[in-house]
This record gives sequence, structure tokens and C-alpha cells, in this order.
Amino acid sequence: MATRGGAGVQAGVRTAVAALRCAALAGRAAGDAATAAPPNIQRGGPADARRRPSRAMPAGRLRRNTMKKLCLALLAMLLSASAYAQRAGDNVAVLGWFHVMPQDSSTPLTTHVAPTPINTPLRLPDQFTSAGTGLSTNSANTVGLVFSHYLTDHIAVTTVAGIPPTFKIYGHGVIKPPGPAGALGQQNLGDPQANPIVKSVRQWSPALMFQYYFNEPTAKLRPFLGIGVSYNWFSDIQLSPNFVKATQENLGAVLAAGAGKSGTTQVSAKASSSWAPVFNAGLAYNLTDHWGLVASVTYIPLKTTSSVIIKAADGTELGVSKADLSANPIISFLAVSYKF
Repeated sequence: MATRGGAGVQAGVRTAVAALRCAALAGRAAGDAATAAPPNIQRGGPADARRRPSRAMPAGRLRRNTMKKLCLALLAMLLSASAYAQRAGDNVAVLGWFHVMPQDSSTPLTTHVAPTPINTPLRLPDQFTSAGTGLSTNSANTVGLVFSHYLTDHIAVTTVAGIPPTFKIYGHGVIKPPGPAGALGQQNLGDPQANPIVKSVRQWSPALMFQYYFNEPTAKLRPFLGIGVSYNWFSDIQLSPNFVKATQENLGAVLAAGAGKSGTTQVSAKASSSWAPVFNAGLAYNLTDHWGLVASVTYIPLKTTSSVIIKAADGTELGVSKADLSANPIISFLAVSYKF
């Protein structure tokens, strides 16, 4: 496999050979023109009056100009052959716009309650699943930064980062304990006044990929495929105040009374972190030797366990409601690239 420096030397040799050939052809054309030129005629003589030179370009000059144009075109083609090269050792930085479109689904919420003596007469089990409940999220936009290093003319290792996007989480259905406890308190997750139940959560998904670029390194348009891995976690989870208040007044109050705890309950949320594979496909279009455009689509089969935690005023955990949210986002990316 030729190295980047070897490819540059070969391109230089080809250009030099073409220049020598052009010079030889131009010299031959000039010689032919000199041979075909008419003899000098003294101005002012009878012959000059009889044979005035035509205004049309002499055949020799026309041939020389044609040869010059052909040589310039040939040199331009040889030089442009390496103008858009992406070869082993190159680095490419890409800055653009991510549009994240979750293809979400959710399991019903399962609620785990702390064991207390009153659970038995209320026939409240240690855990119960509320049918018809679930979670969903929305699309988001953010700025993305991608860096690629070409290991070979066709294989690049790529890191993906950017400004973490923020999402909202919506609740659906009603959390209702079985038995007599269900008559004492329940939680309507679908209440419009309480939605979105999570008004803002920030997702972090840095990724590492290996990409294969098709076509020759000198091609202006290069499709590519990529596969890699991402690590995903969530931060800055902010619950809706209306959702917190509704939880405290309903399910939280029942659980606190059953545990013999006084005071206002505390409500919080968290989401689990996870590793996930990354699948990527796109096009790279080189505008100049350094600048280009990139468009790609990425799929991440991402799943997280989302939890709502209810605690007593003294910090004792009273109950946790959990659901597995499969976000599975499809991510489109439009960007400008710079090779250095």
C-alpha cells in the first residue's frame, strides 16, 4: 500500500512527465510553424502590393495555441487528481447539526414498595405492575463535532461528540396499587397538567466508530459505512413541579402513611447508563483540497431504565416506580468538514 508521501511523489512525477511532453509537442508545433511560414517580403515593393498578408491567424500560430490549451488541460487534470485526496494519515474535523429522532417504546411501570406492617391488611404486595402505563420522549437538535483519522486510504477511526441534547419525558396511564390500597391513592401519569413529567434531561452519548470509505481517495464523492460503540448517560434531570406535587399528594401520601412517616415526601428521578452499538452510513463530498460536506444517518439501539423515587421526609425510601424506555434514536447529521 502506498503511503501518503509516496502518492504525492508519484503525482509529482506524472505532472513533470506531462509537462515535458507538452513542451516537446509545443516545440514540434513551433518547428512546423516555422517551416510552413512564407518567406519575408520587402515592404513597399510590387510583391507586397500583390500579396498582402491575410488578417486570419496563420496556421502555425493556431497550432501552437491549440497545443498550449491541450497541455494546460492535461496538467489541470493531473493536478486535480490528487486535489481531493483523503489518504492514510489525513485528519478531518467535522462540525454540523444533529437531529435526534427517538423511535421509542416503553414497558409498563413496575412499582416497588418498602415492606411495612400495614401492607398486609391493605393486601399491598412488595411490587406491582400498572398495565397501560409507559413513558415516551421527543425529538431534539444539537451541534455535533466529529473527528476522523485515516488509518488507510479507506479506513478511518472516528470520534463523535458535541453539545448534549436535552429531552422531555412524557408519562402515560395510571399507577394504581392493587387491593384496598388502590382506593386510597393512585398516580395519573397522563395528566396534561403534570406533563411532561420530566421537563428536561440531558443525554450524553460520545461514540467511537470505524468507518470504511468507498471509491478511490481522489474521488470527490465517497460513500461510507461505519460501526462502533457509544456510552450513554443522563444528567440534569428536572421533574415538572406539577408532577412532583401530584405524586406527593397521592401515591406518596399513601406510602408515607403506611410506613408511619410524617411530613411531605420527596420525589426524584434517575436514568441508568448503558453501552450501545452504533451503526452509521453517509456521504462525504469534497469541495476543495481542504473543505467538504458530510451527510450521514446513525442508528443507536439505546435502552435505559427510568425510575421515579419517593422518599419520606427523613430520607427513608418508600417506593420506586421503574420502566425500561427504549429510545432507539435515528440521528441525521449535516455538516461541513475540514481536512488537515
